[in-house]
Amino acid sequence: MNTALISLLIGQFVLFTVLSAFNPPLAQGVFRKIEQRVSAFANRRGLCILTLFLLTVLLRLALLPIFEYPRPYVHDEFVRLTQADMIAHGKLAFPPHPMSRYFETFYLSFSPTYHAMYPPAQAAVLALGQILGNPWIGVLLSTAAMVAAATWMLQSWFPARWALLGGALVLLQFGVLSYWMNSYWGGSVAALCSCLILGALPRISSGKFVPSVPLLCVAFFILANSRPLEGSISCIPVGVFLLVEYLRNRPRRYALQVLLPIGGSLLLTLAFTLYYNWRLTGHLASFPEAVYYRQFMRVPVFLWENVTPTHKFDNPQFDVFYNSWFLQQFDGTLSSALSIEKTKISAFASFFIGPWLTVPLLAIPWLLRDRHIRLPLIQIALSFLGLLAVTWFHPHYAAPIFGGLILVLVQSVRHLRCWTLYDRPIGLTITRLAVITLTFGLFMRIMIFALTHSGGICTTCLYDWDRAHFTDQLRSIPGKHLVIVRYRPDHDVSREWVYNLAAIDESQIIWTREIPGLDPAPLLDYYRGRKVWLVEPDKKPPQMSPYLSHPGVPPNKY
Repeated sequence: MNTALISLLIGQFVLFTVLSAFNPPLAQGVFRKIEQRVSAFANRRGLCILTLFLLTVLLRLALLPIFEYPRPYVHDEFVRLTQADMIAHGKLAFPPHPMSRYFETFYLSFSPTYHAMYPPAQAAVLALGQILGNPWIGVLLSTAAMVAAATWMLQSWFPARWALLGGALVLLQFGVLSYWMNSYWGGSVAALCSCLILGALPRISSGKFVPSVPLLCVAFFILANSRPLEGSISCIPVGVFLLVEYLRNRPRRYALQVLLPIGGSLLLTLAFTLYYNWRLTGHLASFPEAVYYRQFMRVPVFLWENVTPTHKFDNPQFDVFYNSWFLQQFDGTLSSALSIEKTKISAFASFFIGPWLTVPLLAIPWLLRDRHIRLPLIQIALSFLGLLAVTWFHPHYAAPIFGGLILVLVQSVRHLRCWTLYDRPIGLTITRLAVITLTFGLFMRIMIFALTHSGGICTTCLYDWDRAHFTDQLRSIPGKHLVIVRYRPDHDVSREWVYNLAAIDESQIIWTREIPGLDPAPLLDYYRGRKVWLVEPDKKPPQMSPYLSHPGVPPNKY
C-alpha cells in the first residue's frame, strides 16, 4: 500500500470520525428509514439476486453511448478471442496451417495444432457471447453472474441485509467499471466459481445439499479450466473443510450426496483436462501453457526457477519480446524478484481494495480473532503465498479467492459498525459514509467522463481503436482481404496486430506478419485473388495502403 493510499485512509478516518461526533448521528432518521426499507427488500433473497444481476447488465448497457464495449489491445485478449472462435466452431484446436510462418504471433501455437496456450473457460464464455452476437456479451453476462453469485454466497454467511450490502459493493467496485467487465482478459468467471464454492459450504453444513452440491461440482470444473494453479491452491482449505465435516458426523447421506458427486466431478475434470491436453499438444500430460513456456519463454513460471538461455527467432518481434522485454521484467536476481513482489502487492491492493474500501480494513485486528470467518482467511493467506511464488501477476490471477475477499470485507464492515467512542456510534457513521463515498465515486467518474470524455472511466482498460478502425474499414470493402503488417525496428511489442480467427482461410480479413528475409511470394500465391494491403501501425497515425511491392498483385480500389 503506497503512501498516497495510506494518507487517504487516514484522511477518511479523521473526516468520518469528526462527522461521527454528532449525537444523534448525522442524518440518523434518513439513514434509518433507508436501512429499514433495504432490510425488508433483502429478505426477498431470490429477488435480490435477480435484481443485482439485471442492474449490473442495465448499468453497463446504459453507459454504452459514452463508454463503448471494449476492443482488444493486449496479447491475452486477442488470443482468448481466437480461442473463443475455435470453440464457437465446435473445436478446441484446428489443424496446423501451411502458411503458419506468416501468422505466428504471441501465445498462439501452430504445432502440432493451431491452438491457444490458455485453459478454455474464459474463451467458452466469449464463445457464448459470439454466438449471441458479440464476444463481449459473454463478458457482460459472466460479470453480472459474478455479482449475483457473490450475493448468493453472502446470504449463506450473513443476515440478508448484509448480503445485499455486500452484493451492492461488488457491483459498484467490480461489476461496472473494472477491467473484468471492460476487457477480454477474464476474471469474472473464476470469481464467479469462487463465490459458488464458498456459498455452497454453509448450506452443505446445514444439510441443504440441493442445489449447493451441483453448483459446487460445476464450480470446481469451471475453475480448473479457468485458473487451474491458483484455483487448486484456493480449494485446499475447501477440501479440508468438506473432509472434516464428514469425519465429524460420518453420515451415509453426506457421503452419498456430497462426497460422491464431488469425487465424480473431480474425475470428470481430470478426464477433460487430459483430453484437452491431448487434443492440443498430442500428449495427455503436456499442458499447452507448459509446452509454450518451454518453446518460447526464458522467464520461468516460479521465481525460484532459473532463467533459460536465449532463444533464436527469425521474427524480430519475438526476439525483442522473449529475449529482451521479459528479461527487463525479471532477470532472475533477488532484487528483480523483490521488485516484482512489490508490484504484485500494489496491484492487488489497488484493484481489490482501492481508496474507497480501505476504511473497513481498520477492523482487521478484530477480524483475525473471528472464528466465523476463519475459513476464508486461511484460504486468502494460503493463496496469497501461492501468488507470491509465481513470476507474473494481474488481479484476475487472484480471482479464485474473490469470494473469500468479499466475505472478509463484509465482516470487516460489520465489526467496524459496532465501534463507539465516548458512547458515540462512530462505527455506524463511518460505515454509512464509506458506502456513500464508494457510490459517489462511481457516479462522479461516470459524470466526469460523460462531460469531458477524459479522466479514465476505467483506468486499467486499454483499447486498440486503430486496429478496430482498419478492421471496420476492410469489412465495408467487398471481397476478401490479406493484410501484411510491417513493424518498425522500435515497435512496441506489447501492441500486436497479427491475430486471426479460427478458420483462417475462410476469414474475410487475414492478418499476416512481414518478417525481414522471408519472401512473401508463397503467401501471396497461396491467397491469390484476395485484395492485399500493407498496414504500418508504427506510423503516426497508423497507415493502411495497397500492397504494391510484389509482381502480380492486383491493384486495390476502395
